[in-house]
Amino acid sequence: MTVPVVDRDVSRVDLAETTLDLVAFDTSNPPGDTREIVAWLESTVRDLGIETDRFVADPTKPNLLATIPGERETTLLFSGHLDTVPFDPDGWSFDPLGERVDDRIYGRGTTDMKGAIAAMLHVARTYADTRPPVTLAFAFVSDEEVGGDAGVAALLEADRLDADACVIGEPTCTADARSITVADRGSIWLTLEATGEAAHGSRPMLGENAIDRLWGAIETVRTRLESRSLAIPDPVAPIVEESVDYYAPSMGAGTARRLFERPTVNLGTIAGGENVNSVPRHASARLDVRLTAGVETPAVLDEVREWIDDHEGVSIADASWSIGSYEDPDAPIVTATRAVAADVLDDRVHRRSATGGGDAKRLRNAGVPTIEFAAGTGTVHACDEYTTVDALAATAETYSRLPAAFAARLDETER
Repeated sequence: MTVPVVDRDVSRVDLAETTLDLVAFDTSNPPGDTREIVAWLESTVRDLGIETDRFVADPTKPNLLATIPGERETTLLFSGHLDTVPFDPDGWSFDPLGERVDDRIYGRGTTDMKGAIAAMLHVARTYADTRPPVTLAFAFVSDEEVGGDAGVAALLEADRLDADACVIGEPTCTADARSITVADRGSIWLTLEATGEAAHGSRPMLGENAIDRLWGAIETVRTRLESRSLAIPDPVAPIVEESVDYYAPSMGAGTARRLFERPTVNLGTIAGGENVNSVPRHASARLDVRLTAGVETPAVLDEVREWIDDHEGVSIADASWSIGSYEDPDAPIVTATRAVAADVLDDRVHRRSATGGGDAKRLRNAGVPTIEFAAGTGTVHACDEYTTVDALAATAETYSRLPAAFAARLDETER
């Protein structure tokens, strides 16, 4: 199968215009209303002669699915989220709903990830009148930025994302650092509560300060976790090494290694007390703990529970957790994407772990081998977020060449 020939000059113009069309829809989440952008996408994809299907779990947050049958039933899924984080227009120098200046396209979502969705539409146009080497599926989903249940979670629950591999359009490349993400980190979100004994602030020795009790527990958790070495599974070891190489230029090699070889702990919120001249009786805090892919999160959480039990008056009021997921570095979707991206970008492409987690984790946990790739910029969630026409073109070319490369890798593994 040969990829249909596309005039690259025309495609660059189309990519830029499509990105501006997508960014013009305000899909800030909250509230995350995607009805108008889904209607536009539905019309655009149908005009290509491709059948579409809406799936709706929340009336204001629909999802759009489309499929192009291939030479084999093996399905490669392209997935992109339509919602964006909110924006404050007062902090922007350019129109947050889209403005092109030379090679740059500014606007909320340009790099995360409406530019990648424009590249996916390019793939749909490329293969609309031909038969790709594998079946191509597209999922334009809602509710990702807040980790909501109306997007990928709802589609998986309804068994609507049956694919053999998936590429999510999260930005993984900048001008200086190229990568695909093949893993994500696990997490523990803890809510700690402390109870003490109230007293007058002028006689603090007559009370038990809940904030002091809470702070002691926080310091125990933070100190012990941040000094704890993690048991990293063998398949994850090369991913950790490439992740360290990827992040070292931006944060230093030592910091990058600590990021993956030890837990990280962030004190996200803390509250307690009512006035300055009283010993507080109640206090609470929320901690965000992150662990490298494959680490047994429940075992780490059990340790934390034991440490908290040693602190009088402090308890864990709530705990949620996840185990970091990963793909085999030699899996067909990984090797195919990496090879094509390296050729298109003419640079080394790292196989790295994301520092957080999102839809990729959900898909991997559902048994769908998933990677993330898109060229973009380091302006994700920032004021004056932008992408470039070069980044759009690189993403679109990689996506367009991927079906053939993926099919070839599958053939190699089946021999």
